[in-house]
Amino acid sequence: MEWELELLAHLSRRGLRVPQLLLTDDGRQHVERVVVQQFLPGGRPQSRRDWEHVVKTVQRVHELTAEWPQRPGFRSGRQLLDADSGGDVRFAEMPAELAQIVRTAWMPILHGDECAIHGDLGGGNVLVDGREVALVDWDEARVDIPWFDFAHVPREIGVPAPVDREALITAGVAWEAATCWVPEPDYARRRMAELRQRLRSDPVGTNE
Repeated sequence: MEWELELLAHLSRRGLRVPQLLLTDDGRQHVERVVVQQFLPGGRPQSRRDWEHVVKTVQRVHELTAEWPQRPGFRSGRQLLDADSGGDVRFAEMPAELAQIVRTAWMPILHGDECAIHGDLGGGNVLVDGREVALVDWDEARVDIPWFDFAHVPREIGVPAPVDREALITAGVAWEAATCWVPEPDYARRRMAELRQRLRSDPVGTNE
């Protein structure tokens, strides 16, 4: 939690709209790991223009967090090619065959420098208020390849990832399957079935 709060404070100081803490009367940021944050106005992104603003905001996050230290207990997708665990990923709890499928799906996008990423950039974690974009729900944030943040952006929206779009989407599905395997097994198995199908139609993850 301390890592997350420090990251949010850093982004806020540089002008990004992120959740702002309300301190206790004696100045503490949290009490027994419970935090209270100010209300942020806005709604889910609806239009192409909304999503374009979201993409630019996420790019700014990446630019501002080059060389940011890794969240304690987490590992990047690149590190997880060899490590068994990091954050919610628990490869030791998965059948070895499925763990390898996940790693195979990640490999085509593991290019470039790492930075802090939001890690869960679905529409429900984005608030748009006019031209203003706020990113909320940072509990899956970590240091990783930035392209993971664009895996769930609608297909019709351009993203600044130097990798194939289908490979990027496949990597995002694989990440959800891996992180949900223990806490949300039914959902994880549905995502794994989708991942298998995607890899069958594009075995090397590089559709052109």
